Amino acid sequence: MNKIKSKINPIMTLKYIVEAPEGKYFDRKSAKIKPAVLAELISGFANAEGGTIVVGISDSDRKISGINYIGEEGINNLVTAPKNCCRPMPKYDTEFFPVKNVKGQPDRLLLLHIYPSREQIIRTNSDATYLRIGDRSKEIKGEDLRNLEYSKSTRQYEDECNFDAEINDLDQNLLEEYKKAIGAEDMSTEKILRARGFMKRKQGRLVLTNAAVLLFAENIAEFYPNCRVRFLRYAGNSEGVGMDINIVKDINVEMSILQLIPKIKEVVSAQLREFMSLEAETGKFKVVPEYPEFAWQEGIVNAITHREYAIYGDYIRVKMFDDRLEIQSPGCLPNIVTVSNIKETRYSRNPRIARVLTEFGWVRELNEGVPRIFADMNAFRLAAPEYSEPDRQMVKLVLYNDINIRTLRYQENAQNVIGGTDWEKLDDLSKAILIFIVEHKEVKTSQLVEAMDKSAVTIQNRLKSLIAANIVERVGKKFDPKQYYKLK
Repeated sequence: MNKIKSKINPIMTLKYIVEAPEGKYFDRKSAKIKPAVLAELISGFANAEGGTIVVGISDSDRKISGINYIGEEGINNLVTAPKNCCRPMPKYDTEFFPVKNVKGQPDRLLLLHIYPSREQIIRTNSDATYLRIGDRSKEIKGEDLRNLEYSKSTRQYEDECNFDAEINDLDQNLLEEYKKAIGAEDMSTEKILRARGFMKRKQGRLVLTNAAVLLFAENIAEFYPNCRVRFLRYAGNSEGVGMDINIVKDINVEMSILQLIPKIKEVVSAQLREFMSLEAETGKFKVVPEYPEFAWQEGIVNAITHREYAIYGDYIRVKMFDDRLEIQSPGCLPNIVTVSNIKETRYSRNPRIARVLTEFGWVRELNEGVPRIFADMNAFRLAAPEYSEPDRQMVKLVLYNDINIRTLRYQENAQNVIGGTDWEKLDDLSKAILIFIVEHKEVKTSQLVEAMDKSAVTIQNRLKSLIAANIVERVGKKFDPKQYYKLK
C-alpha cells in the first residue's frame, strides 16, 4: 500500500501525505471538517497556484482516521464542497486513496485536487475571499482584494504558447530529473507536460508553453536570450562610468531556469569574502561569511522565479560592491505584493515555474523565504534587507555587509600595532595594505593585487617599504610561490 500514489498528482504517496509539511500546494484535514470551512481552503488554493487537499488525516497528530466513518452522505458533502460552497465553482478533481486507518481497517482518504483560477476570483458562499500564502489560507480584504482582482484580469505570460519550440528542444536529462522529483518516472514526457499545463493543443497540434521552454530548454538562447543573470563586481561602493569604470568581474550566465539557479549560485559564492569575527561567548575568533548564505541565495532564486519574462531585452543583474550586494529583477512586484507587505504576502507572477522550482527544492513553500532573509540578516547583526521598485521598472533587493565597521576596526587595530605617529607617515595604499593584512593575518601578493586593484609591481614596492620600516615581514623564500606576508 505504501507504493500507491495519486494518479493525478504522482508526488502524493502515502509517505508524502503523512510526513510532508503543509505548504503552498498541500494541506491535510480531518474528515470532521465542515464543508463551509473546507471551502476556505478551496478558495485559497484556487486563487493562488492550486494544490491538493487531503481529507481523512489529522493535521495536528497526522493519524490516519480515514473518511469511511462519516458515512456516504458526509463524504458526498466534502466531495461537492467546491461546487456547493464556492462561487463560481473552481476547476477540481476528486480521488479516493486506499489506506488502513489507525484501527488497522481498510479505509480511504479523499484527495481534492484544486486547479488555479486564472481569470476569476473564487469566493465562498459567505462572500469571503481567500488566498493560499505559505501553509495558510488567508482571507483577503480591502486593497489586497482589489489588487487580486486586477491581477486576475491579466494573461499569464508563462502560459502562452511557444510555436517555435518542440519537445526535442528540451533537455531530456532535466525532464527525467523532473519526473523523478514528482514521482512520475513511469509516465511519458508528453503526458507529464500536458498534465502540468506545459503543453496545450493549439491549431490542431500540441504546443509547448513559454514556461516549459524557460524551465527545460537545452539551448535557452535560441528562444529567450533574456533568460540570463549578469554578475558584476565593482571595486568600491559605487558604479564608475567612462574613464572611471570600476568593474573587476563581469560574468554572464545564460541557461534554462533549472540550470541557471545552481550555476549563478556557484558564481556568486566564489566571489564572496570571509571575515574573522570574535565570539563574545567563547572569546575565540571564528570565520563568518560576508552575508548569510540563505539570504543571498533566496534573493537570487526569488528574482529568477518571479521576474517578468515578457520584458525582452532585459535580464537579472547581481551587483557586488564592497559594502553591499544588489539583486535587480526586471518588472515590478505582482499586483497584490508591495514593498510594505512583502514579508507577509506572496503571489507568484509565474506559478507554474514556481511550482516546478519548489518540487526541485529551490523555492521555499512555507512562506519562509523573505521573512527568513530578514531573520538571517538580523542574526548576523547586519542591516535589514531593503526592497524597492525603482521607477516601477524593476524589483531591487539590497543586502548590506558590515565592511565599513570592520574596516574601521581593522584600521584601529593596525594603528595600535604600528603606533599613531608612524601610521600618519604612510600613504593611503600602504595603510590599505596593512588593514588587509590585519584582517586576513597572512596574505599573498596576488591577494593584495586583486583587493587593491593595483599592479603586482606597485604592491611589491609598497611591501618592500613596509619590510624596510620593520612593520611587515615576508615568510618564505623570495621566489617561493607559497610565500606570504604578515605583520612583524
